[in-house]
Order: sequence, then structure tokens, then C-alpha cells
Amino acid sequence: MKRKFDAWEIALGALAMAVLVLPAQARASRFSAGQTSEKKSTQIVVDEIGRRVTIPIEVHRIVSIAPSVTETVYAIGADARLVGDTDYCQVPPEARAKPHVGAVVSPSVEAIVALKPDLVLGAMINREQTVDALEHLGIPVYMTDPRSVDGLLDSIVRLGEILGEAARGHELAARLRTRLAAVQTAIAGQPPIRVLFVVQEDPLISIGQNTFIADALRHAGAESVVETKKDWPLVSLEYVVRAQPEYLVFAGDHGDEVPTASDLRARPVWRDLSAVKKGKIAIVTDEVDRPDPGLIDAIETLAKALHPGAFPNSASGSAH
Repeated sequence: MKRKFDAWEIALGALAMAVLVLPAQARASRFSAGQTSEKKSTQIVVDEIGRRVTIPIEVHRIVSIAPSVTETVYAIGADARLVGDTDYCQVPPEARAKPHVGAVVSPSVEAIVALKPDLVLGAMINREQTVDALEHLGIPVYMTDPRSVDGLLDSIVRLGEILGEAARGHELAARLRTRLAAVQTAIAGQPPIRVLFVVQEDPLISIGQNTFIADALRHAGAESVVETKKDWPLVSLEYVVRAQPEYLVFAGDHGDEVPTASDLRARPVWRDLSAVKKGKIAIVTDEVDRPDPGLIDAIETLAKALHPGAFPNSASGSAH
């Protein structure tokens, strides 16, 4: 199931890249003032995990090794220069036609090199070894790591700047902020709904409080019942029964195996949850699993599913 793969990719990649993360004060990602070469053909930028990266001022050939980055590249109009992506880059559908460089956690360095990129764009789901190998070969790698919804919007702006699409990046971020503001206006005064966000059922994996998904829940008028600083915690069903979330939230698209309330009522322990007994199950697009522009769609869908009374003129999100 594609969504389960994405969840494990995130968890494994975050562990693999942990040693690259610099202190929080180094995480600001902006161009370094005056940091250009004598020929003015390159510039030094600080990426989203605090690394100083020398990149071309004009980027002509891009390889993306993360689905979230691929979607953003398309959204800001830089896709004509995208010469390769991964096997799991499927949004938008046009991304599937690009040459692929393998899986997400461990893409083929040889395949990337063969595409002759002047910039590789990655995320925290990629392994440290991949980044090191590419940089050893002289290929710059800019890493993204949005940890919140605002961080995602800032990341879109930064990618627009480094890819020469600054105006489109700013425009896209502004449109997304307007949509988020409309959701906040609609649910203003509504108490947050306590939810269990299910990343994977067996073993049961949820989300920590400091993930972009947890922040997306907050923007949708919800809060996770799982209180931990771990990004992708294993959770016991006994813990969930004690917490008694008001809603269960699953992410999935067509073809994903998302359980119905009837399915869960037939399962031991799950049937003891009040949310299962009442059929309080919300399903949102699996865009909620990725920090890319589609995350705003998922926030809107979830807000409508959890607070239908706040959106009287809109069809609510999927719930059953």
C-alpha cells in the first residue's frame, strides 16, 4: 500500500539524516549575502537543515529525489527543467513520465549522475549516504525539511528563489495562505476535535506533536491524542482506548486499503473505541502525508469532515 510505504520512508529517512541536522539557530534558509563566486555563476545558500550549499545561479537541470519536492517543482512552474525523479513521484501525473532514478530512501546515484543535473533537490526521507555520495561527485544537493504548515509555505518560496521562479513561488504561497485563512475564519470558535491520526495500522503508528502532519491537524481544527515528541511513534491500542479520540483519521486515495467503521467494529480492541462505535472516521487524501502544496487540500478536506457545520455551503470531507 503506497501510503504505508510513504510513512516508513519518512521514518527511516528522518533517522538516516539525523546526523546532518544542525542546531536550530542555523536552520534559517536564505541566500548568504554577497556569497557568490568571482564569475558570478554560483551562489552559496543555506538549505533547510542548515547546510551551506554552492549552487548555480541559473539552474538548468534538476533531479528531485523526494515526491514532495517533485510536486512543488511542478507547482512553481520549474518542471521543464526537471530531468528526473523517483519511482514514487506520481503527483502530478506528468511526473510519472520523467526518467526515474529509483526508490526514495536509496535512489541510484549512478542513475542521477547519468542525468547530468546541476542541482539535486532532496528531503529528510533521503539517506545521508546518498547526499554524501552526490556531493563527493560535485553535484550540489539542496535539502528541504518543512516541519510545519508555515514551514512548507516558506519552503515553496525558497525553492522558487533558488530555481529562478521567485515570482511564481511567492504567488503560490500567497494563494495557499489565503485558503488557509479561509479555513481558520470558518472554524473560528470551534473547539479542536481530538483525533487519532493513523499512519499505519499494524503495527499502529501515529504522529508526534512536532511533525508537519500534527500542525496540519491543528490548522484543520483538530489535535492529536498522542502526546509525544517522537515524530512517528508506535502506539498501543490500549493507549488509544484510554485516550478515546473523538475521530479516527486515515489518509488514502483510490486503491488504498482504508478500513471502514464496519471493518473496525469486527476487530478486537478497535471495537471498544467510541469513535468506532459512532462511525466517526474521517478519510483525507494522502497528500496529508507529504509536505507539498497538496497538503492544503488535505487540510480543507479534514476541516470540512470534522466541522461540517462551519462549511454549510460546501460538501464535507469523506467520513464513514
